[in-house]
Amino acid sequence: MKALRLAACLTVFGAAAAQAAPPESLADMPSSEPLFAATLSDLDDKAAPLSAWKGKPIVVNFWARWCGPCREEIPGLIQERAKHKGRVEVLGIGIEDKPEAVREFAKAYEMNYPVLLAKDKGIALMQALGNPKAGLPFTFAVDRHGRIVYKKLGGMKKPDIEAAFEAVLK
Repeated sequence: MKALRLAACLTVFGAAAAQAAPPESLADMPSSEPLFAATLSDLDDKAAPLSAWKGKPIVVNFWARWCGPCREEIPGLIQERAKHKGRVEVLGIGIEDKPEAVREFAKAYEMNYPVLLAKDKGIALMQALGNPKAGLPFTFAVDRHGRIVYKKLGGMKKPDIEAAFEAVLK
């Protein structure tokens, strides 16, 4: 009986693994130029040019306060950033337009990394960075050479977050 259950689990796992999409190659990744050309707003509603992060390894996470999967992955991003302190920065981009609400959210979630507001630029920026439907959460990693080396649409679990940081440090 145990062998039958094990075989059934392996069959289901094998079928799921076979259906999983292969990771994108670097050649398939979009350009990071739209990111570094953009100017968003900081939590004090002042202009924040993203060119300030050019040449630095970063993990960029688009999120919204109302997005459940976004809320779930933020603690993992905080934890992984602490593990790689000084080597990789996390940049949170809220798809919001109210600085005070995002400021309160960032404080409540103890977001210890830069948080910016996309306001009316968020949808177009996500689309330009390889997220055509502008779904959330959307995370990608940019290495010090300006190449997008990791991209994920949807909630990230610990292995996904670790993979983003590993990719940016290669």
